[in-house]
Amino acid sequence: MQPHHKKHPHLERLLGNAHPVVLEGSSRVLILSDLHMGNGGRRDEFRRNADLVKTMLADYYHPGQYSLVLNGDVEELFKFPLESITDEWGALYDLFLQFERNGFFYKTYGNHDAALLDDKEYRLAPHMVESLKFLYGKETMLLFHGHQASVLLWETYPLVSRSVVFFLRYIAKPAGIRNFSIAYNSRRRFAIEKSIYDFSNNAKIVSVIGHTHRPLFESLSKVDYLNYRIEELCRAYPAANVDERITIEEKITALKEELDSCYKQGKKIGLRSGLYNTLTIPSVFNSGCAIGKRGITALEIEGSIIRLVYWFNGKQSRKFSSDRDNRPMELANTGFYRVVLNEDHLDYVFSRLHLLA
Repeated sequence: MQPHHKKHPHLERLLGNAHPVVLEGSSRVLILSDLHMGNGGRRDEFRRNADLVKTMLADYYHPGQYSLVLNGDVEELFKFPLESITDEWGALYDLFLQFERNGFFYKTYGNHDAALLDDKEYRLAPHMVESLKFLYGKETMLLFHGHQASVLLWETYPLVSRSVVFFLRYIAKPAGIRNFSIAYNSRRRFAIEKSIYDFSNNAKIVSVIGHTHRPLFESLSKVDYLNYRIEELCRAYPAANVDERITIEEKITALKEELDSCYKQGKKIGLRSGLYNTLTIPSVFNSGCAIGKRGITALEIEGSIIRLVYWFNGKQSRKFSSDRDNRPMELANTGFYRVVLNEDHLDYVFSRLHLLA
C-alpha cells in the first residue's frame, strides 16, 4: 500500500500547513459551511435561510459562548460580485466578527470564495486560513472545505474558476439555469468523500469538511444512519417488554418512512451510500450546508462531545422527528427549532479510528 502522502499530496500539505487550535475541556465550537451568500435577490440561495442563520448565531451560539468556524463557500462569487454580497449582508459580517470574543473565529476558503484569499480589503481577511488543525489531546481534527481532494479542480482552478464565473453570471443567471455544483453531482461527490476518507484513515485523523452539501457523521450518510438505527432497534426488540415493544414498533415505522423518503429522493439525484467499506471508520464529518430547502445542518463541538444538528423554520418545514428521538427545541419564540441528529464522544470516535483504520 502506498503511503498516504504519495496518494494525497494536496491533503498532506493541508495537514502540514494547518493553523493549530487547541481544544480545551470547556471549548464550544460551531462549524458552519456552504452559505453561498449572494446579493439578496431571487438567485441568492442563501436568502431562504438568512433569518434563521442570523437568529441562531445572535440568539443561541453567541450568547452560548461558542467560537465559530465558517468552513468555506461562504460567499457565492461564481454568481455575484463581492461588493453586492457585502452590501446586502453587512450586518451578518458584523455578527461573524463578534465570535472572536468568545474564543476564536476563522474562515477557510472553498472553491466558490477562493478569490478572496489575496484580497487584503476583504472584511474577514485577517481570519482566513486554508485549513485548521484542532488539537484534542494527542489527536488531530483537520478542518478544510473539501474541494482540495479533487486533483482536477485544484490543478485547473484558475482556468475553471474564470470559465464558471463567466457562465454562471452572464449566461446561466439571466436564463434562470440552476447552478452547476459538485453538490448536485453524486458520482463526483462520492469520489471526493472517498478520497478524504482514505487519507484520514491512513493519517489516523478526523477530517471535517463541507463542499458536497451532504451531512456526514462518523462517515455515515443519513441513509446509513437510518439503517443502523433500525437494525439497533430490531436487536433490542426480543428482550423488550410489551410497552417497550410498542414504542420500538412506532420508532421503526417512523424511521422506515424517513428511509423511504431518502431513497425516493436518491433516485432523482443518484443515491450513493456514505459507507465506504465493510467496517465504517468514523474519520469524516461534514457539516452539510446552509441553503437546504427545509433548513440547515451544522456541527457542534462542546468539550468532548461532537454533534450534528439541524435547524429549521417550524412554520414552513414539515413535521420533523430526530433519529435519536430528541425533541426539537424552539429558540425562545422565534419559530426556529434546533434538533440533535446525532452525537458522540470524541474519545470514542478516535478510539474506533485507531482500532479500525
